[in-house]
Amino acid sequence: MSKKDGQPIRVALLGCGTVGSEVARLLTEQAGELAARAGAPVEIVGIAVRRPDKHPELPQDLLTSDAASLVVSENVDVIVELVGGIEPVREWLLAGLKAGKSVVTANKALLADHSAELFEAADASGVDLYFEASVAGAIPLLRPLRESLAGDRITRVMGIVNGTTNFILSAMDETGAGYSETLDEASRLGYAEADPTADVDGYDAASKAAILASLSFHTRVTASDVHREGIADVTASDISAARLLGRAVKLLAICERVRDDNGVESVSVRVHPVMIPLSHQLARVNGAFNAVYVEADAAGELMFYGQGAGGAPTASAVLGDLVAVARNMVGGGRGPRESAHAALPVRPMGQTPTRYHVSLDVADIAGVLAQVAQVFADHGVSIAAVRQRDRHSTASLVVITHLAPDAALQSTVDEIAKLDVVHEVVSVMRVEGED
Repeated sequence: MSKKDGQPIRVALLGCGTVGSEVARLLTEQAGELAARAGAPVEIVGIAVRRPDKHPELPQDLLTSDAASLVVSENVDVIVELVGGIEPVREWLLAGLKAGKSVVTANKALLADHSAELFEAADASGVDLYFEASVAGAIPLLRPLRESLAGDRITRVMGIVNGTTNFILSAMDETGAGYSETLDEASRLGYAEADPTADVDGYDAASKAAILASLSFHTRVTASDVHREGIADVTASDISAARLLGRAVKLLAICERVRDDNGVESVSVRVHPVMIPLSHQLARVNGAFNAVYVEADAAGELMFYGQGAGGAPTASAVLGDLVAVARNMVGGGRGPRESAHAALPVRPMGQTPTRYHVSLDVADIAGVLAQVAQVFADHGVSIAAVRQRDRHSTASLVVITHLAPDAALQSTVDEIAKLDVVHEVVSVMRVEGED
C-alpha cells in the first residue's frame, strides 16, 4: 500500500500499557519531527484496550475494546501491536495483514512460534512486518542482522537478552546472596514481574533466541526448537566458584552454526546459565542491561549493548519500525521479507558440542581422581583442568572439560554420581567464551 504526498499514515494501536502509552505520547509530542523523518504525518486513528474506562488520559474518541474490527478498518494503514501473548493477537494480526495493513509488533512469543504464518500473510498482501522491539528493547539489533549483515555469513550470536535474570545474577555476584532472596529483592525493586516464571525459567530468552537464530541463519526456528534452562538452580556457591576461576555466571542465549564430522551444517539454539571469563565483554554486562555478541565471517566480532526493556526504550524501537514502514508507504517500496532459504536443520542439544564445569564432593582417599578421570575417558570426554581442595574427611574436586557432545557430558556426570567415592555432584554448569 503506497501513499500520495501529504496523506497521513494512519495507525491503529493495540494495547496501551507501559510501552503503548509511551508510543502514544511520543507520536503526539514529536508529531512534526516524525512527519519529517517519515515523509508524511503519522497519526493514531484508534487505540484498542481491554477497558477503555481505565484510560482517562487518552482521547476518548480513539478508544475501543473491539480490536478485531479496528485492525480491518478502512481508516487504518498500520497496526502497532503491543498487547503480547499468542491468542487472540495472532488472529488480529493475520486479519489485518490479509486486509492490507502493515504490522509493527514487539511480540516475541508470537514471532517465535508463528513468524512463518505472519510473513506469508504479509507477502500475500504486499505489506510490511517489522519487529525490532521484540528482542533487546532499544538496542538496534534485528535490523543489522536482517539488513546490514545480509551480505555476510553469521556464524554465532550469543547474548544476554533478559534483563531480569541478568539483574539477579549480577546482584548475587555483588552481594553473595542466594537466588531466592535476590529474586525477592528484584521483585521489590520492580525488576521482576509478580510472576517471574517467563524470565527466570528462560522462556522469554528462548523466544528471543528463536528470533535471533531465524534471522541470523536464514532458517525457521521456533521456541520449541530452543533448548531452555533457567537460573533457579544457580547457587551462591556457583557464583563464588566462578569468581575464583576468573569467570562470571550469565544466562545466555546462544545461536550458532555447527558442523558434524561429515561436514553437514546445522543450527544449535540454546538458553542456559554459563560460566564465562571475566575478560569476555558479556561478563561485564551487569544489572538489567542487555548485550548481544555477533560473529560473522567478514565483519568479524560485533557487540550490541544497551537498555533491553522499559517503556521509553522499547517505544524507541517501535517508532523506528513505524517510521521505516511509513517511508516505504510514501516511497511505494517494501521492507525486507522473510529469509528462510537456508532451511538448516536444528541440532538436538545432546549432539551440540559444549564444555562443562563439574564440582564434586568426594572422599579424601587415594585414587579418587583416577576413578573420576576414567569415567570421563570411558565417555570420550577430554579433561581440560582439575582443581582439588581437601576438607577434613572429604575433598572438593572441580573438573573442567574440553568440547564434547552435551549428551556425552551429561551421561558422564550421571555415571560419576554413582561412584562410591563421590558423595555429591554439587553443581554442573556449561562453560562458554573460551574456544
